Formats: sequence, C-alpha cells, structure tokens
Amino acid sequence: MNITELKGIGAKTAENFNRLSVYTVSDLVGLYPRDYDVYHEPVFVKDISHESEHTEVAVEGQVCKSPDIYGSGRLKILTVTIKDYNGDSIKCSWYNMPFLKNTLRLGARYVFRGRLVNKRGWLLEQPKMYTLAQYKELQGTLQPIYPLTKGLTNNTVTKAVAQALEKYSAGLEKEYIPDYIRKRYSLAEHNFSIVNIHFPKTMEEYVQARHRLAFEEFFLFTLATLSLKSANEHIPNSYVIPESKEKDQFLESLSYSLTNAQLRTVSEVAQDMSGEHLCSRLIQGDVGSGKTVVATIALINTVIAGYQGALMAPTEVLARQHYESFVKGFEKAGLDIRVELLVGSMTAKQKKEAYARIADGTAGIIVGTHALIQEKVEYKELALVITDEQHRFGVNQRRDFSQKGKSPHILVMSATPIPRTLAIILYGDLDISIIDEMPANRLPIKNCVVDESYRPKAYTFIHKQVASGRQCYVICPMVEDSEAVEAENVVDYTAMLKKELPDIRIEYLHGKMRPSLKNEVMERFAAHETDVLVSTTVIEVGVNVPNSTVMMVENSERFGLAQLHQLRGRVGRGEYQSYCIFVTGNKSEKIRKRLEILNKSNDGFKIAEEDLRLRGPGDFFGVRQSGDFDFGIADVFTDAKTLKEASDAAKDMLKKDPELKLENNVYLKQKVAEYTIKCLEKINL
Repeated sequence: MNITELKGIGAKTAENFNRLSVYTVSDLVGLYPRDYDVYHEPVFVKDISHESEHTEVAVEGQVCKSPDIYGSGRLKILTVTIKDYNGDSIKCSWYNMPFLKNTLRLGARYVFRGRLVNKRGWLLEQPKMYTLAQYKELQGTLQPIYPLTKGLTNNTVTKAVAQALEKYSAGLEKEYIPDYIRKRYSLAEHNFSIVNIHFPKTMEEYVQARHRLAFEEFFLFTLATLSLKSANEHIPNSYVIPESKEKDQFLESLSYSLTNAQLRTVSEVAQDMSGEHLCSRLIQGDVGSGKTVVATIALINTVIAGYQGALMAPTEVLARQHYESFVKGFEKAGLDIRVELLVGSMTAKQKKEAYARIADGTAGIIVGTHALIQEKVEYKELALVITDEQHRFGVNQRRDFSQKGKSPHILVMSATPIPRTLAIILYGDLDISIIDEMPANRLPIKNCVVDESYRPKAYTFIHKQVASGRQCYVICPMVEDSEAVEAENVVDYTAMLKKELPDIRIEYLHGKMRPSLKNEVMERFAAHETDVLVSTTVIEVGVNVPNSTVMMVENSERFGLAQLHQLRGRVGRGEYQSYCIFVTGNKSEKIRKRLEILNKSNDGFKIAEEDLRLRGPGDFFGVRQSGDFDFGIADVFTDAKTLKEASDAAKDMLKKDPELKLENNVYLKQKVAEYTIKCLEKINL
C-alpha cells in the first residue's frame, strides 16, 4: 500500500518521505525511531549536574520574578526565573516567543521542561510548560524521535506511523521465528515488537521490542551469510592461480619491507587462490596497515596467470588514486600490466572504449566504483574481485560483483575495527585474515580530548600547520542547522572558520551534495588546492591525502568510537607528524571516559574491544556505531550478546534444516529472501 493512501499525505509529503526510502506503509512501519524523548520525573535544582547538560530536563517551579524581554528586530529573548520547592532558582529562556509573557504570571506553578545548558549558571532553553496533571500523564513515557529530512517534522512522521500501524495491524504478520528459539532467547512476538518499538508505554516494553527486532535482523543476516558460505564451500576453484615471479619483482621495487602480518596474509590469500575451492576472504586491518599492497600482489598473480582482476572502491576519488598508484607502481617495477579505470563521471565515449578493452581482455586490472557491476560491463576472464572499504550489506554487494564472472575469487578489505569475535559472525561467509601490525615508518598520531574553550588554540594550531604546507580536516556531525539538535554543521561552520582564518583556503563537503560536486571538492583537496576541508563523515572512506596532518572532530561525543577511529585514519598517512583533536561540548564523565580510549590508543582493534567492554549490553541510547553493517535497529557493539545468540540460533536451525525446506520454515525462507532483496536495494540507492 502506497503511503499516499494515508490521511494527510499528499504528493509533496510523499516525496519528502521518499528521500528517507519510505514509499509504502510497510516501509513506514520499518522506519524505526532514532531516539526517544523520555519524560523523567522533575528534578530539584540542587540535584542538576554536568551529566544532564545538553539533555531535556524537567523542573517543577513557581514564577518568582516578572519576565524580561531582551533584544530587538529578528531576535527577541524572553527570560524568567522560577523557584522549586526547596527555594532554589533557575532561569528559563525562549527565543522569539514574547507572547508567553502573559502566561508567566507571578506565583504561577508549572513543570518547565527544556534543554539544560550552562551559561554562567544553569538555564533551561525553549522549555515547554505543563500543568502538574499534564506532566504526570506524560511522566515515564517514551516519545519517538524519527530520522527527518527537509519538509518533514517529527510530528508529521509520528502521526503517519500511527496511521500506518493501524493499517499494518489489520493484517498481522505471521510469526516466522520458531517457538523453541523464541522461548530459548526470551523473544517477544513480532507484531508486539513492531508496535512497541514506535510507541512503547514503558521502558520494559521498549527493551522487549528492541531485543526482538535486533535479534530478528541478526538472525536473518546470519542465515543469509551462512547459506552463502555453504554454497561457496562447494564451488570448485575455476581459476587456479599460482604465485608468480613478477610478484617478487614488484616487492623488490618497493621502498619498504612488508610486515610479518602482511606476509602472513599474502601467504593465506595465495594458498586459497591456488587451492581446490573458491577463495572468499576478508582482509581486516587498521587504516594504513597495508591492506592494498596485499591486494595488489593478488591482482598481479591473477593477471600473470592469464586472467582479469577488478577492485571496487566506494568513491571516484579513491578509485582514481588506486588507479594512479597501480600504474606508477607497475611502471617502477617494470611490469607490463594494463590497468583500466571505470567510474560514473567518465564520458560515454570513454566508457565505451573502456568496455571494449575489458571485454577483449586488453585490460588486466580494472579499478572503479559501482560502475564495475553495471549491466554494460562484460569481462573476458574475471578471476578475482576485490571490494575496498567494504560497507553496507556486504553479502549482496559481493554476490552482485562476483556474478560478473564465473565464480571468481573474492577478497574484501575492511578498516572497520570490529573485535574478532564479532567479525567471525558478521563476515560468516568469509575466511578472515587480520593485519595487526603497522608499517615501521608510520609515526603514531598524537591525540587530545578537549572542550569547546580550546577552539581558539586549535585554530591557531591549524593556521601554523597550513603555513608549514600541511592540510587539515574539520568534521561536523550535521549538514545544516537544526532546531531539534544542538550540534555543529558544515555550512555555518565553514562560514565561521573563513572569518577566523581569512588567509586560508577552506571548502566544505557533505553527503547531500551532487556526486560530481563531491568529487570536485575531494579532488581539489587531494591536489592541495584547498587547505582545510570542513566535512561530515562522508570523508570516512573517501580520499587518501598523505599531506593532511590535523583531524579536528566537533561534537565528538555524537559519534561511535569505531567511526571516530576511522575518521582519525584520514591523517597520519604520510611522513609528517599528525594530530587528532576531539572536541566535546558535553562535560559528562561517561562520555569523557569513552573518548579517553581514543586518546590513549591508536590501535583500532583494542579500541573496539574496549568500547565493547565499556558500553556493555543495554546501552541503547548511546551513539550508534558506523561501519560495514547498516542494520535498521541493531548495533554490533551494543547488541554483541544478541548477535552471538542470533548466530547460534541460525547455525542450530541450518543443522536441522539446511535448505529451510521443512513446512514450519517455509515462511522464514521467504523472509530471508525478502531481507536479501531489501539489502540489495539499499546498496543500489
């Protein structure tokens, strides 16, 4: 059922929902809240602490002074002082709401609920006012906060979801996880969970719903990966590829020696590719650990054996960098290997010529983006496919890519720091090699965690680095300003930074820009035509600029540690000393403790393990991790125990019914197929 059939959703609103990949009522039901507004019991002023700063806080108080209005023109600020039952006072302020003055009568008592900030004393910003009875009715409830896009308010989405649930519940979905698994892992019923993930009446109902839906996602994911693993194990090696002397020639031309971890991984890949069965291997290693060299050696062996190899990167800029690196590296080593570039921005004529060279086998190594798996691309003998910085539902992307050849070998390179225990489950269809050593010539990045008062010093430091010929990144969590969230955004931040550093070339970058414009911005930064790049996390896997030495992350408390570590990996890639500055506006001890993990270590795997230990199960309202797995609600760190349980359940089920042919599992098999298709659609957005 199309969402336009819901009351109040016309063509324009539907178009706005489409930007969130919501087209049907079922899609809307699957648009889970990103957070919840929890209506806690009102607090006394004396009990307010830094732990609550920047969160919504409720105070029951009496107006003890007449309101004041400051400012003029476009910005008018209304302030009033209230006192709680203990006689302690706190100020409340509203922007451009002078009409409230008549409501705030001396002696009037309300519950004031607003965002707590410290501006020379505690202050509630833009608080909503409730009578004691009104607030008592809301107290203890969780109000959903949804992902939004331009043209949609949280109220619009909430009303639409409520309608959608009515339509959805009219045709209840059949339960597809077997009863014995539900009992073993205390899983709520599916339809109960769908309703209560959106509108839980209590925290207990929310926890039950979330546990079920997270388990469900992991369960379907694991069944898909294990099925693929089983299929791969029975695929004979169609392309037996031995190690070549040209590989040694390439290694001798390098200005450095491979680490023991790299040599071990090269050997593991070589054994797979010359063995009896198809090679399907994950090469996991920190940013800068040397995964690409291992991939290059596998590609050389493939071409020398008379076949083709392809490497897919997530961005055009990174694809071009790989292409140029291969061309220069082979030329230096004296190897006659034709490398072909294939990216979306090429002209029709350039693509046609590239297609011809790929089809007739002239091109031995093909480097590109998703353009590599388009229908028009036909390979002569594709024996090896490599995905670099694998992200977003890797199972289907790998499958789509591998179908371009006759069961080619598969290598996946990932810099996402996932603990090995979780990686074994998440990459269930792949064998795993871990590069856990950094090249000896890499200088460790110097880190610091600071509050917002450090900014002037940081800007001075950035200026000095640029004056020395270096480049810098500044990361903001948002694209544009939002009334709902207090966080730095790239557009306004860039304008401000240009005033602070007028003699420096500054540009911004974010994911909502046209792909061609994003590439232009990244290419200018890579060519050192820009000194400072203000960006969202879009640069996480975007470009290799060895000249960059400073990474400054604003509102760092809003990111997961795995994502912050990957962002930090954009610097420290060259010969210069590099620095990472984590700025936080939240004085919470818990947040500072998490960020200190990054301050003390540059080892992604240690960071991942420590983050997993520190967060623990049930930390649902923490910052979600970013990385290879874009689940709807589940998080591989927060839900590590659930991931293990779902994996065990899936393995147990496949032992009993390997092809899900039993009558009780027919609907489950259909759900696994639907899940796989849904994942594939997300990749092709």
